Amino acid sequence: MHTEGIEERAHEDGGLQWFVRSECRGCGLKVGVDVPAAQNSGLVDRLMWTDEALHRLERMPPYVAPLYRNDIEEQARSRGERVVTYEVLLRPATGERIEWDPEAERRLDRVPAPVRAMAKIELERTAADRGSNRITVALMEEIKAKYFGMASQKE
Repeated sequence: MHTEGIEERAHEDGGLQWFVRSECRGCGLKVGVDVPAAQNSGLVDRLMWTDEALHRLERMPPYVAPLYRNDIEEQARSRGERVVTYEVLLRPATGERIEWDPEAERRLDRVPAPVRAMAKIELERTAADRGSNRITVALMEEIKAKYFGMASQKE
């Protein structure tokens, strides 16, 4: 069986459940099964993105999405995860709370709405990966240069 897709679903007890869609490449038989998110062992045959996470990725600007996808997949592989969920996209690498400098928050508010959520996620993820728990203007400029090839001019 080959995993074709995964949907995130809320379970009635409040937990997260996945609907895993699989297909036999030999006979074409398609099967779907609901499983608790933590119990997917053996059902997912490779690194997969849930439909919800893919939807979020597809809404990112086309020049940022491939870079972001590579970073997320690299982190998932390093943790031994086989499924990239919407929650995985939102969490910093360490899972710690990240604080924002007031000026950095003001600058984030000026980022266009379609890019703002992705920018916030990437900034928090980068800070956490570096062992920092603070977002500064300097970090914002560095990430901007990484993804857009240049830092902004002084305002």
